[in-house]
Amino acid sequence: MRTYCAKDYYHASRMAANIISAQVIMKPDCVLGLATGSTPIGTYEQLIRWYEKGDLDFSETHSINLDEYKGLTAEDEQSYRYFMNTHLFDHINIDKKNTFVPDGTELDSEKACRAYEEIIRAHGGIDLQILGLGHNGHIGFNEPDSAFAKETHCVKLSESTITANARFFATIDDVPKEAYTMGIKSIMQARKIVIIVSGEGKAEIVKKAFLGPITPEVPASVLQLHNDVILVGDEAALAEYNKEVQ
Repeated sequence: MRTYCAKDYYHASRMAANIISAQVIMKPDCVLGLATGSTPIGTYEQLIRWYEKGDLDFSETHSINLDEYKGLTAEDEQSYRYFMNTHLFDHINIDKKNTFVPDGTELDSEKACRAYEEIIRAHGGIDLQILGLGHNGHIGFNEPDSAFAKETHCVKLSESTITANARFFATIDDVPKEAYTMGIKSIMQARKIVIIVSGEGKAEIVKKAFLGPITPEVPASVLQLHNDVILVGDEAALAEYNKEVQ
């Protein structure tokens, strides 16, 4: 695993955007695995700036998102489809027909998950997967568990994840309790993975995930087994990790 330590969130976002832009330039028809949440917003903003300058062309690019809340429509302002449109897709020349997010309106979980796995397979897998890191070590919505979930599945969100996401909703009761998420196997089959972390609140889980034992109780720890992972973070998020590796 390679680690890039930036002085702050802005510079970490720029580093991650550099990796993504290089992928798009080298392989214009690449498949990007994209993530939502507050962490990648700065990265997407940088990609938009470079696109507006004429440095990037997404016209042939495909994207496959990690997850979506079960029960939310694409038009719901809290859905991840809405997030992606608002923070990236509406501002670049990607064809939205080539962008995929799990169908939150499909209430048949088995059908929804099976269809999403077929989308991943039909596109030949993911070239570059972007990940954030939850405070409990989750990636996508793969929560701590007794075993690694392999493929796209419906997950009951943990109380800590619901609490963390409550800031985006009017009340905590409005936060969906289930979500569709790409599984650990699906994520690990990506050819390259970039995980972005920021802030001192992530320092302990970064150390636990990347220097601790590989266990489904810390889902991100499985990334230690991938042969091409890049950890991009600011000094605060990497503080405890850097103490151990230096």
